[in-house]
Amino acid sequence: MSDKQNEATSLIVEQLVESGIKLVASLPDDWIAPLIHAVDKDDRFKHVPVNREESAIGLCSGAYFGGIPSLALMGASGLMTCVYAITKINYSYHIPLFIFATLRGVIGDPRPHHIANGLYLTKLLDSISLPFLLVEERKTIARIPAAFKHCHAMNRPEVVIFSEAVLLGEA
Repeated sequence: MSDKQNEATSLIVEQLVESGIKLVASLPDDWIAPLIHAVDKDDRFKHVPVNREESAIGLCSGAYFGGIPSLALMGASGLMTCVYAITKINYSYHIPLFIFATLRGVIGDPRPHHIANGLYLTKLLDSISLPFLLVEERKTIARIPAAFKHCHAMNRPEVVIFSEAVLLGEA
């Protein structure tokens, strides 16, 4: 991991701490692998790797009822598979859910299998009125605690979406 990537990861972790996050449920994604690793080795968090995105939704929703501030951490395509779980569980029962995802398939992403994510992710979130914070510049990382607070004030899910440039420490 480069020094810039390590610095970006550290900034994100510190914003999680400032938000009061105690539990992180994650699924593998190469862009967020350094963040997953940092959370896993940090004693301030309980990290739970899960095998399906819906499991992260369920775990974090249950943690809310236990008074444990949590985060579901996943890739863009995984988030797109969770529409039913989010609308059925979190919208129906007014359960806040804080999610971090990647911004895949946009200009600069050379991976053609992620094009659909770039075409549909933000439009999908808009279509179900799921608020999101797009983090395309490093300075926006500081808004993570405000997004977490907003999520809990609304009693609804909120997503923070990271560009590759931010995660690599290039933006």
